[in-house]
Formats: sequence, C-alpha cells, structure tokens
Amino acid sequence: MRLAELSRRSGVSTATIKYYLREGLLPAGRQVNTTTAEYDEEHLRRLRLVRAMIQVGRLPVATVREVLGHVDDDSLGRTIRLGAALWALPQVPEPDEDDEYVQAAHREVGELLQALGWTNAKALTTISPAYRSLVVGVAAFRRLGYDWGAELLAPYARLMHQAAVLDLDFVETHPSEAEKAETAVLGAILNEPVLRALHRLAQEEESARRYGFE
Repeated sequence: MRLAELSRRSGVSTATIKYYLREGLLPAGRQVNTTTAEYDEEHLRRLRLVRAMIQVGRLPVATVREVLGHVDDDSLGRTIRLGAALWALPQVPEPDEDDEYVQAAHREVGELLQALGWTNAKALTTISPAYRSLVVGVAAFRRLGYDWGAELLAPYARLMHQAAVLDLDFVETHPSEAEKAETAVLGAILNEPVLRALHRLAQEEESARRYGFE
C-alpha cells in the first residue's frame, strides 16, 4: 500500500506517519522509486502500536523508540525480550532503601514470593521494576498503618498469576517474536486500565450484592 492508504487505514495523518518514519519509530517502506514507497500489514500493525503508546500511554518519543528497540532485538530470548520492552515503560520512582517501611516491605514481598514458589520472580528482585513497584505499594500501606503482608497479598497474587497465564496465552497466538513482544507492550498499555476498571466494577457489584443500594 502507498502512504495515502496507510494513512487511511490507520487513521493517522500522512504528516504524522512521515514524522514517525524520521524518528525511527516506523520501519522504512520498500522504495518503488525516488519519491514513492510501499508499505505492508507489518507497517500498519506497528503504526497502531506506536499510536497507542503515544496517545493512550502518553509516552515520549524517546521512550517509544527505546521500547521498540527491545521489541525488534532478535538477539534476545523471548523472556528477556518481553521483559526489556516492558521495563522500558515508565515506572515508579526508586524506593528509599533507608526507609524502615521500605525495608519491612522488602521482607514481606520476599516472604510472599517464597510462599507462592515464584522462584523466577525472586531471582529478578534486584532489577525488576514490578518488584520495586510492589515494594513501594506495600511500604505505603504499612506507613499508613495497614498490615498488608504476605498472607493478605497471596490470594491477590494468585489471581494475578491467572491473569498472566491468559496474557501469555494470547501473546502466543501471534506468529513472530516481534509481534509477541508488541502484543505484550500493547497489553501493558491498554489492558492494565481495562483490568483496573473491571476490578472496580467487580467491587461495585459485590458491594451491591452484600449491602444493597440503601
């Protein structure tokens, strides 16, 4: 397809597509002549991903470029490729390791991972942004006087593991490694708000069942 058709099918203006091409967010098309290039379904898929990252995820172009660099890195195994792409997304600030609540949260999260048997997750604790986010969250609860320890967190963690199984089952329906990584990134940007909304709707439903509307 030519640039005009790519624009029409994606809903992205030709000027924006040219900008993405200049910034390296979109692979160059196949040159037909000095002024014309052709694009394919891969360009359309990548364009939709870039648009979601910038418009929905509010990511700066530099971050999008970094994420896509990991997505396209054929030298990485699947786990590292997915992890590197997701870790390049914006994360919570680093926890203050001198804070007593953070130190307690580290212990609680360590006990949680041990109880769940998540040995792979435990091995990544020094580098995983998700681990740091969990520590920050648990520390915040403890600072406010709520003892959200391993025992209370474990049922939630098991539910999240079921969600992760569904996530990766869906990722594996895509043929290429790049598409799998793209789908994981898109899920992190689009699926997490959906899951958060479902959680809140479920809370509303359960509250109404238990207490009614009075």
